[in-house]
Amino acid sequence: MNIVSNPLGTPLAHRDRFARRFVQLQAGLVAYGVSMALMIESRLGLDPWDVFHQGLSLRTGLSVGTVVILVGVLVLLLWIPLRQRPGIGTISNVLVIGVVVDVALVLLPAPGPLAARTAFLAGGIVLNAFATGLYIGARLGAGPRDGLMTGYVARHPHRSIRLVRTVVELTVLALGWLLGGAVGLGTIAYALAIGPLTQWFLPRLTVRDTPRATVIISE
Repeated sequence: MNIVSNPLGTPLAHRDRFARRFVQLQAGLVAYGVSMALMIESRLGLDPWDVFHQGLSLRTGLSVGTVVILVGVLVLLLWIPLRQRPGIGTISNVLVIGVVVDVALVLLPAPGPLAARTAFLAGGIVLNAFATGLYIGARLGAGPRDGLMTGYVARHPHRSIRLVRTVVELTVLALGWLLGGAVGLGTIAYALAIGPLTQWFLPRLTVRDTPRATVIISE
């Protein structure tokens, strides 16, 4: 009797696993869009990219969601010289988050008192980390902004991802602030909290590889 390990598993198992990953991806992107809307409505400050998105929105008259989509497309074009290939998650990231932001901004009540705005901010930051864990954990492709940084580091291995991310985010933060985007205590709170929160959520939400199927062959 021989025991053979099949690393591919069964076709049905693969379909089920992909379906779970796809649903998790979309849920994460929807949650991410809602988290952005919560932080925008708090009016206490945004993360660097959203300061940039909001600043462009104020200057162009376009909705925040539309700006998010357009910036995502432009960033995706920068993948071409880096020879990065977008996945399903990358394309979904560009399209879904922007639409959800605009819908959520219409549906969310405007918080008046500072306590309510603080709750919106705190909830937005936690939900943002949870959403990041969901869509990255689905393992169906990096978002356009993350892929830009990882692609650059792959082409320039002497650069650290931490350095590249810091430079990119400080640049978009400065540009967003100059354009009128909201920089405040929320920006600092996000910078301090998002790393530890994402680190906690990500391993718990990452979809693991399909276990090897064991086939027993009788002689």
